[in-house]
Amino acid sequence: MADDLIKTVRGFIAENVRDTELTDDHDIFATGSVSSLFAVQLVMWVERTFGIRVQPADLDIENFRTVNDVVRFVEQRRAVAPA
Repeated sequence: MADDLIKTVRGFIAENVRDTELTDDHDIFATGSVSSLFAVQLVMWVERTFGIRVQPADLDIENFRTVNDVVRFVEQRRAVAPA
């Protein structure tokens, strides 16, 4: 499941980020590759795609800076989601 999650997140970010150095650990915000509007789109996409609620306390750039950060965030939220 983790591989599918990584592929899904990587695919969305790759579609929206025009950066030749894009890797799973590449900081998409540090390079100016994306706008603040993309940050909002990314959060909304995560909620919609993975069926999780991003709380105001979750709106920390550290949760969305790289593909791996987004994957880790989704996995953590799924682990604590009510069954």
